[in-house]
Amino acid sequence: MGTYESSVNKVTPPDGINHVSIRLPPSPVRVETPSVASTGIAVRSTVRIAPAEPAKRLGTGWHWWFSESVHVPIGHKIEFRFQGPDHLLVLYNEGLRRSGETSIDDLLVSRLQSFVHKLTFVPAGCAYREWHETGASTRITFLYLDPAAFQGTDDGSGGCPPRIYFEDPLVWETAAKLKNAIESSQVRSVPYLEALSGVLAHELTRVDQELVPKLPVNRGGLAGWQKRAVADHIEAHLGEQVCVLKLAELVQLSLHHFCRAFKQSFGIPAHQYQVQRRMEVAKLLLADRTMSVTDIALSLGYAQTSSFSKAFRKTTGWTPKVYRREFK
Repeated sequence: MGTYESSVNKVTPPDGINHVSIRLPPSPVRVETPSVASTGIAVRSTVRIAPAEPAKRLGTGWHWWFSESVHVPIGHKIEFRFQGPDHLLVLYNEGLRRSGETSIDDLLVSRLQSFVHKLTFVPAGCAYREWHETGASTRITFLYLDPAAFQGTDDGSGGCPPRIYFEDPLVWETAAKLKNAIESSQVRSVPYLEALSGVLAHELTRVDQELVPKLPVNRGGLAGWQKRAVADHIEAHLGEQVCVLKLAELVQLSLHHFCRAFKQSFGIPAHQYQVQRRMEVAKLLLADRTMSVTDIALSLGYAQTSSFSKAFRKTTGWTPKVYRREFK
């Protein structure tokens, strides 16, 4: 499994697309990528980010699958561009832009400002461009999906056209599972990755089928301003134990109503959401070797390093030390 930080081993050729090298698994896993060298390293195109300085990006790759987590702080102008042989699925974990635009092939355009928990799908070969003036901390996941991983579907793409900022809880859940599986670094997970890819291809196809009833989105969940308020509060207090009652008061709901609405909107209870956010921040902090694992644990509200290590391994499949070692 290869993990990298944005400033390491990156090459930007004339085509303007970043490329990273990822290690392919040993036999008996099939290797059908034409760009594979005899060393067992595959070169994969990734999203170009400009300017690169404000963004923190961490990527993990295995065979057909590659995932990136990108964080852009508040108050920065940033642009994303991609056009490559892979499908690209974008998951907007959190974010808000004061201004900006998202387009695919200059045909589909959106200027939506709040895109938390939304998805964008870019089929292989399509040109994707997105720029933001960030109005809040923005965290995005890029999932690069080799069409070969979608084998068994009609055309390798699941028949899904480009889509910008759509909401689908099933696609989100499957994509999140796929991201976590990619990061687990276990060779035995390859069959699971293949199965998840098939499910994801099917769900992306289903999204565009008019005969399939629309799933209710956020019915009974939090309103947009409420989601932003609780997400911002949790982000600002990652080093503290989340107080669910405080969150309920913040959005003017009863405790019972809030707990049900939060899970409907975010897919998990509030305390689990905070743990996930802590672990995403931990990944970024582990890339900074000036901070010890103990200091990272304390900064995220863990009194004992062992508790932090246990939570990190449960979420990512790695111990903090092993995860950090991947950056050598």
